[in-house]
This record gives sequence, structure tokens and C-alpha cells, in this order.
Amino acid sequence: MVFGNLFKRDPKGQIAGDIYAAIVSQSRKPAFYQLAAVPDTVDGRFEMISLHAFLVMRQLKGEDKQSQKLSQMIFDLMFADMDQSLREMGVGDLGIGKRIKLMAKAFYGRIVAYEAALDGEAESLEAALERNHYGTVENVSLKAVAKLADYVRAADARLKAQGAGGLMTGVPDFGDFS
Repeated sequence: MVFGNLFKRDPKGQIAGDIYAAIVSQSRKPAFYQLAAVPDTVDGRFEMISLHAFLVMRQLKGEDKQSQKLSQMIFDLMFADMDQSLREMGVGDLGIGKRIKLMAKAFYGRIVAYEAALDGEAESLEAALERNHYGTVENVSLKAVAKLADYVRAADARLKAQGAGGLMTGVPDFGDFS
């Protein structure tokens, strides 16, 4: 029957959901907020989720169509979650679209900055993190920025070693932050 396949859950949807849940879980670890001075605010949490989503999507980029589809599904889940979070915070329906567009624009800007920094094509990762990730923090400690940059480099290497095929398990290996 044609309708039987129409309502089956897409297995990649489950994998994308598992990866996004891992991104959120990793992003909420208290050590980031305590040891790396990430502000425990809406902005700080958005930055952490964006950073981890970027690290995963970086590994899926340029791979086969399945990996690219998975990356898009993770992006869609992330912004559906952001939409829901804004609604829960009381942002009215008319303001949601504008805020989501601004968040997406910010996310794309971070992708460009972090990608270039990790590839050694632009400013240092520390400078990109300080400007983008800590933009709402006055006088952030250079030690905290360096600690987060070291983590990002290590997580990027771990995810690269895991590869797109490994990410298809739904369990990204970010490593520990402490």
C-alpha cells in the first residue's frame, strides 16, 4: 500500500534527532559555563549549541548526499527548537520569524569564521571565539577563551576521525571538556 511508506519514520530523522540531542546535551555541560566563562544566558546557550552543531555539520559537509541531507535535518531541528524556545519565553508570533532569521544569520556568520579559523585561512580561533562566542561578555579571560579554543580543536579532530560514517550512528564524539 502506498500510504504505508508515507507514514514510516525516516531513519535519518531519528539519527538527526539523536545527534541534535547529543549537541544540546554536550552544550549544557556545566564545565563550559564554569571553566570557559561561557555566559549562562540565552545567548551563551545559543552560542554553545551553534558551536557544537557547526562541528558536526563541518564533518558532514562535502560528503555524499545522505550526509548532506543529515546535516540539513540537524539544522532544521536546531532552528525548530530555537523557534519553540522563543515561544516558551513569550516571544509573540509576529516576532518569531524575525528573531529566527537573525539567529540563522548569526549561525552562518559563525560557520564562516570558525571554519576559516580551523582551516588556518583567517584569524585565530581564539579571536573568532572572543568576537563571536563571547560577544556579550566584557573582559573575558584570555585563559577561558584559550581553553574553549583548545576544546574546539580537539572536538573537531575527534569528529573528523569519527567521520561522516561514524556520525551516521547518531552519536557524535565531542570528547570531554574539563
